[in-house]
Amino acid sequence: MRVKLTPKGREVRDIVSDLFERHAEGLQSKGVLGPEGLIDITGSLKRMERYWTDQIRYIY
Repeated sequence: MRVKLTPKGREVRDIVSDLFERHAEGLQSKGVLGPEGLIDITGSLKRMERYWTDQIRYIY
């Protein structure tokens, strides 16, 4: 499915993107997670999302 964002939607997307970027930089600068840790977590969350999506597909 393709979605086209309105100007307001693009503004919200940009705000959320900036927020994620600041959080990632903060996690790295404080030594909470390095780049590898962020990559690992991102991969894990994507796999969880796929799992949940598959579960929802099979329920309905």
